[in-house]
Amino acid sequence: MARWAAAGIIGQIRDQLASRIRRDIGKGPRAVATVIDSQSVKAAETVSKATRGYDAGKKINGRKRHLVVDTRGLPLMVMVTPADLHDAAAAKEVLFRLRLMHPEITIVWADSAYAGKLVGWAKQHLNLTIKPVSRPKDASGFVVLPRRWVVERSLAWMMHARRHARDYERLIQHSETLITWAAITLMTRRLARKGATPSWPRNHAPTDV
Repeated sequence: MARWAAAGIIGQIRDQLASRIRRDIGKGPRAVATVIDSQSVKAAETVSKATRGYDAGKKINGRKRHLVVDTRGLPLMVMVTPADLHDAAAAKEVLFRLRLMHPEITIVWADSAYAGKLVGWAKQHLNLTIKPVSRPKDASGFVVLPRRWVVERSLAWMMHARRHARDYERLIQHSETLITWAAITLMTRRLARKGATPSWPRNHAPTDV
C-alpha cells in the first residue's frame, strides 16, 4: 500500500470513485465547490512526539485530520498534522495541495477558523474563494450549519472505523493513506448498492454543485 500511495495510485482510485458517484447522481465528474474542516483525534503510543501535539480547544493530545470534500461529502483529499497546528496555518498547505490536485475547484466553504487573512491569501495566490460559514450568534445547542454539515458527517464516518477512532500510525503519510483507503471502502460500498438513494438531513439537501 505504501508503494501505491507513493505512486499516487490510491489517490487516483479515490478520485475515480468520486467521479463515478457524481456521474451516477447526475453531476459533472469533477467538483468545483468544496467544504473543508478538521478533526483532532488522540494518538496512540506508537505516534512519536515530533508528529503529535496538544489541541487545547479540544483537550486532545494527538493529530489533526484536515479533510476536503465535495458538496456530497465525497472526499477529495486529506492532510494529517500535529493536533496543535491551527486550522488556518495548516490550510495554506491543504489548499495548495488541493489546487494542484483539482485545478477546477473555485469555492471552498469553511468555518470561521479559516476566515481572516487566509481568505485574501487564497484568492491572491490560488484563485480560490473561501466562504466562511459561522454559527448564528443567538443559537444554542446543536445547530446544523449550511454546507459544513457535509464535511462534519464525513469526519464522523471515519470514527466509525475502529482503526480511525485514534491515530496509531508512526508516520503521518501512513495515516493519510489509511484514511484515504477508508474513504475508498465507503465509496465502493455505496457504488455496490445499486439504486440506493442517499439520505440527507431534512431541509438540508446539498445544492447542485
